[in-house]
This record gives sequence, structure tokens and C-alpha cells, in this order.
Amino acid sequence: VQLVESGGRLVQAGGSLRLSCAVSGRTFSAGGVGWFRQAPGKEREFLGAITWSHRLTHFADSVKGRFTISMDNAQNTVYLQMNGLKPEDTAIYYCAVDSGGAAQASQAYSYWGQGTQVTVTS
Repeated sequence: VQLVESGGRLVQAGGSLRLSCAVSGRTFSAGGVGWFRQAPGKEREFLGAITWSHRLTHFADSVKGRFTISMDNAQNTVYLQMNGLKPEDTAIYYCAVDSGGAAQASQAYSYWGQGTQVTVTS
């Protein structure tokens, strides 16, 4: 399984950005794709996840209402739509595959992308 994130760039506070995660190799009918981020000097933070079956989503409280996750019809690209961006959203954003669900814990995810940098200026 390979994951490639794209779409990260510099954006002004209040702006929007959509990140993409291209998944290749295989999908897991009982699994899902999660989005995480890591800012300098901070631990990796769960943002949200989507299941391959039924496309159910759930989000961390810190981004609920601002971030959404969707999946294309072929189920091989997952998107993270981010609205109302703030300087504290600056981080490297990662997508990852949980083969057995769409957990919040990073330890449940076996496959990770290389990350894409998002920088929000004030």
C-alpha cells in the first residue's frame, strides 16, 4: 500500500485548502484512511478519518466544523478540506491507512504517506 499526499502550500489565515491522499496497492473493506498532522516540537495529532465502507467520518474536536473528509468514487483518493485556516494549523499533514477500521490512535495505522507541508500566515 502506498499513499501520496499533495496540495499543501502557503495560505493566509481565514483561507481554505484541500489536501489529497492518493492510495494505491489495495484497499481494505473493513478499514479506513485517517488524516494527521505534526507541527514542529509537537506530537502527531489525529484530525479525522473516513471508512471505505459507507464512507463514515469522524473528527477530532479541535477541527470539527472546519475540516471535512471525503473520498472519490473509485475509493482511491481521499480529500481533506480545510476551511477557516489559522496560523496554528501550520504543520506537516499526513494520511494513513488503518486496515481494520478508522481509529483515532496513530498506532492503528500501518501505512503512511510522506506528508505535505501546510503553512498558514497571519
